[in-house]
Amino acid sequence: MYTIIDVETTGPGNKITEISIFKYDGSQTIKEFTSLVNPESYIPEHITALTGIDASMVANAPTFAEIAKDILEITANTIFVAHNVNFDYNAIRNEFKDIGIDFNRKKLCTVRLSRKLIPGHKSYSLGKICKALNININGRHRAKGDVEATVILFEMLLKADNSETVFADFLKSTSKEATLPPNLPSAVFNKIPNEAGIYYFKNKKGTIIYVGKAKDLKKRVLSHFYNKSLKELNLCRETADIDFELSGSELIALLMEDAAIKEHFPEYNKVSKRNPKAFGITKFEDRKGIIHLAYNTLKATPNPLFTFYSITDCRQFLERLCTTFELCPKYCHLQEGVAQCSHYSIETCRGICNENEAVDAYNTRVKKAINDTLEKSKDIVIKQNGRHAEEEAFVLIKNNIYLGYGFIDASEQITSDEALENFLIPQNDNMDVQKIIKSYQS
Repeated sequence: MYTIIDVETTGPGNKITEISIFKYDGSQTIKEFTSLVNPESYIPEHITALTGIDASMVANAPTFAEIAKDILEITANTIFVAHNVNFDYNAIRNEFKDIGIDFNRKKLCTVRLSRKLIPGHKSYSLGKICKALNININGRHRAKGDVEATVILFEMLLKADNSETVFADFLKSTSKEATLPPNLPSAVFNKIPNEAGIYYFKNKKGTIIYVGKAKDLKKRVLSHFYNKSLKELNLCRETADIDFELSGSELIALLMEDAAIKEHFPEYNKVSKRNPKAFGITKFEDRKGIIHLAYNTLKATPNPLFTFYSITDCRQFLERLCTTFELCPKYCHLQEGVAQCSHYSIETCRGICNENEAVDAYNTRVKKAINDTLEKSKDIVIKQNGRHAEEEAFVLIKNNIYLGYGFIDASEQITSDEALENFLIPQNDNMDVQKIIKSYQS
């Protein structure tokens, strides 16, 4: 026994505004339940334009709680069928959750069944597949009209060649068919390995709409399909393909993910899209021969001594140098337009700014500050597992700047850090990457 269902919702929040359920015994409809629903929330104008349902239409309609018993009774001991089943199923399940009832039914998706049993169509949206199959929809984007069309489509699927086997496979407890996004071929999901890497969700046009990373790609990708949040439901509804790259380790996966997000700017990635402005610390001599330390944007600092990703970090770094090496805040450009320094917290200046110290003596301390700091900025090679047993991986950092990562065949003889650069996949350094690396090292 099947219940073929369609709901209309408010969009944001996914509160139901209309529901239609046809109970179907495999050959005919034996019972119907259709009702407008008062969502007790705002219906956006664009939703009204699509469905025709506005606040006045649902003002006197029952709330979901008032029709919950009817829905439970008609769907009891049936298989829940819908076109893009996860959307309708999750909308109803969340409504039941709000009133303290756990709603669970076996599911079948007519989008996925259609892809399997009547392949070759350009689109499997309800409107387009019905048009291709000459199924009339009397009331598109209204629950009853869409359900009536889905019933006819479902009858065609039941009569299709090999339908018995396909239906049985889809209903197996181990099957992921009812869980996968409607437009995603199961063969694509099945190719995803249980290994570390990054993955790309793509829409029908092949555009990357989401990038993620995981220690176990298949497990992480599958978790998106079980997530009931509106963002995840929308993401899954748009997903038509998934690509992936292996990383060998979680650290490199994190670095790959950050780079991919900043390259592709996927619609559903909200973090790491920014490419933070970089700043460089530089030195120069004025007409008196005094060495200045100053910061500027990296574009205006072609050969920086040190690189940072915020002005605050630059100033804090220079303040530490001033305190540690008794440098002058004025000549470290922590104070501008002053005759002599008068910093609120740094009182270690020996007087270069009011000619109470020799230039050579001051410059010697500036050079020592630079050299000591550079010596502490050792080149770092972080070794990682490769993408397979015969491979090793590494992350390369020089002078506190992230240069990238690479993969090396285990049979290669690497005798120096410089030799690693032949295998380096160059990457851009940025604040997000620095946080990733510092978190790994801590």
